[in-house]
Amino acid sequence: MSGWVVPWHPSPAGRPTLVCAPPGGSGCNRFRGWQARLGLAVSVVGVQLPGRENRFAEEHPATFAEAVAAVAADLAALRAGAPLVIVGESFGGLLAYELARATGPDALVLAATEPPGNRSAAEHLVIDERILRDLFVSGPPELRDLDEDSQEFLLDVLRRDDKLADTHVLADQFRVDCPIHAWSGDLDAVVPGHLLDGWAGYSTAGTTRRSFAGGHTFLTDLADETVPALGSLLC
Repeated sequence: MSGWVVPWHPSPAGRPTLVCAPPGGSGCNRFRGWQARLGLAVSVVGVQLPGRENRFAEEHPATFAEAVAAVAADLAALRAGAPLVIVGESFGGLLAYELARATGPDALVLAATEPPGNRSAAEHLVIDERILRDLFVSGPPELRDLDEDSQEFLLDVLRRDDKLADTHVLADQFRVDCPIHAWSGDLDAVVPGHLLDGWAGYSTAGTTRRSFAGGHTFLTDLADETVPALGSLLC
């Protein structure tokens, strides 16, 4: 593997695998604790794009398609025919969707993610920057305690991710062959639940909807609820 995925299981190859794609401007360490929550019967794997956390010094990929191909190649080395569920949060949902087209998982979970093309890249950037700046004030301590230079670094990563998403091209054969589970937060003012209804028709195996009592970051905020639900899709 070349570093595009980060497994947290001590022996991940060939196990039922949960692949987690983070939101824009973020690294995959937000999912690290999910391995302990789910236990060693499954492997939890984070998607790690360049330009953040352990890959902070690396160049961003030039196109969305390039990133998807690189992640899919690393996942192929882990899967070995075992069950696979992919989950993506916000920007990570678009990445998860394309990974599902490339890898053929058993299920695809899209959290707080609109279908492709609902908003322009400029609109996404304004919204995403507002979310991140709010987290610098009222988010977890690791964000509230950042100095100004570190905050600007994260904002720059976010801007690059939005530019990367702008290179996404919806394929003519856009449907995935696995069930789609479109999850929303009841209090999400960024991606209201009704926008996720648009995922209907993106799967040949059907699309289901589920709502959680949280905001835009409900996937990680409500891990006591969301992680067991993800685990049930693997078993």
